[in-house]
Amino acid sequence: MQKGSLIGNLGKDLGLNIKDISVRKFRVVSQFSEKYFNVNLLNGILNVADRIDRETLCGTAEECFLTFDVVVENPLNIYHVRVDIKDINDNPPRFVHETIELKISEHTLPGVRFLIESAEDLDVGINSLQSYKLSTNKHFVLAEEVGTDSSTKPEIILQVPLDREVESIHEIVLMAFDGGNPVQTGTTLIIITVTDSNDNFPQFVQDVYKVSINENIPLNSTILHVSASDRDEGINSEITYSFSATSRQAIKTFSINSNGEIKVKENLDYEKTKHYEISVEAKDGGGLVSQAKVLIEILDENDNVPEISVTSMTNPVSEDSAPGTVVALIKVQDLDSGENGEVDCKAVGVVPFKLLLSSGNFYKIVTTTTLDREKDSYYNITIEATDHGSPPLSLRKSIRLDISDVNDNPPLFEKSTYIAYVPENNQPGASIYSIQALDKDTGGKC
Repeated sequence: MQKGSLIGNLGKDLGLNIKDISVRKFRVVSQFSEKYFNVNLLNGILNVADRIDRETLCGTAEECFLTFDVVVENPLNIYHVRVDIKDINDNPPRFVHETIELKISEHTLPGVRFLIESAEDLDVGINSLQSYKLSTNKHFVLAEEVGTDSSTKPEIILQVPLDREVESIHEIVLMAFDGGNPVQTGTTLIIITVTDSNDNFPQFVQDVYKVSINENIPLNSTILHVSASDRDEGINSEITYSFSATSRQAIKTFSINSNGEIKVKENLDYEKTKHYEISVEAKDGGGLVSQAKVLIEILDENDNVPEISVTSMTNPVSEDSAPGTVVALIKVQDLDSGENGEVDCKAVGVVPFKLLLSSGNFYKIVTTTTLDREKDSYYNITIEATDHGSPPLSLRKSIRLDISDVNDNPPLFEKSTYIAYVPENNQPGASIYSIQALDKDTGGKC
């Protein structure tokens, strides 16, 4: 009621003569109630002195009243007055918090109930809180639990399982209704954060990784990054990498750190191993594991010098050997592949020998002219092998070949005519002269 509104006529209700009210000092005695009421001493009418808020005075009590005493004199009399304060629907239901935050694991099973704080309505009776309603959503329904004090407490019940990876935040509105006319409402926003459970395996970007690297790649070079992701969050999404089910040679040659970076830790040799197959494991913080395959191809570099080996050799060679005589068989090979392993071979310098390709990597060393031991008793045959790499690599190897003698030279006197003067009277057996013949062949002294 507005200030100044008429409540009733106390003088009339008390059976007092209106004319005598002022003479008999009609008055209200109360330190509290006189704030809200005053009496017109001319006519005894009780009026509202100030706005009365039932909820402030009495809270949620069913009954709310103010009392005061009315005093009159001549003769003296005291009247006790009680004014009942009647409720109107002037308060909507209110939630203590405009926003309610819940954290629910995505692993929570349907049927689990979550108690929500109740709304408050300061009005009483039909004007107080009567019911709740939940906004439309896919996962939760509303239930109401009646407490021991007959109060109603709202609950939400999970009906459809949650999936954080599909939707991590759900916002639903809980409405509270009173029974007034018109109905007043209050709302609170329920924000549900879906917490993660480790229900997703790590997933590699690729099932198979392929990389080609040169065999002369420097140590500690990074050759590849493998990468996996996990739809979970927090520690469940933290991934570490390691080798799994991998050969000892691969583990010895390569390393992987926790970030998926694969590096070379040992010198590579194409001629030793051309391919590596490695299984890489990705493990999340919850212990779930996935695997991917890494195929590493080693590319050849021209890092091997051709090799020359003597397979068979006739030594010494007779000087009367005919031109085209095979004196040795050599093998030339290069451990590299492709053009890097293709080799050309030749004899270096001026010698009466040449190389003829036999088959595969074999060459014959044959004479090109007749030999003369008395002119050259041996030869150093230098063989040069050069591959087709870029840049090319070469190797030279010298082979000593001795020439054996045949009796192809007659003895020769130093002079065709010798004249000797012999004194007479020489004793028998005395040397009178010396002549000498030479033979170029071995042991050719006469």
